[in-house]
Amino acid sequence: MPRCAHADQVAITQLPEEVDGCEDCLAIGGAWVHLRLCLACGHVGCCDDSPARHATAHAQATGHPLIRSIEPGEEWSWCYADETAMRIPEVRGEPRIPPAPLAP
Repeated sequence: MPRCAHADQVAITQLPEEVDGCEDCLAIGGAWVHLRLCLACGHVGCCDDSPARHATAHAQATGHPLIRSIEPGEEWSWCYADETAMRIPEVRGEPRIPPAPLAP
């Protein structure tokens, strides 16, 4: 099983109580499907099923490899650099999020 070599880059271990949505979509009037949080800086971006794919764009622009889903009931994380999914038990919380504008 692939392992993530970037776990030492987790800076965010407590998820925010609430988020307004994808930060980049909100800034440009865009819409998202699912939300992801950067575990290095806390940036909230939209998933790859969203038109703009802001979480991936953030990772590519900043070099921050780890994200975590902040969708209700989801506790998985993803490392872009190692292309592996994982659960990071040290990351806790479940933010309140708005309904996704493009959710099926």
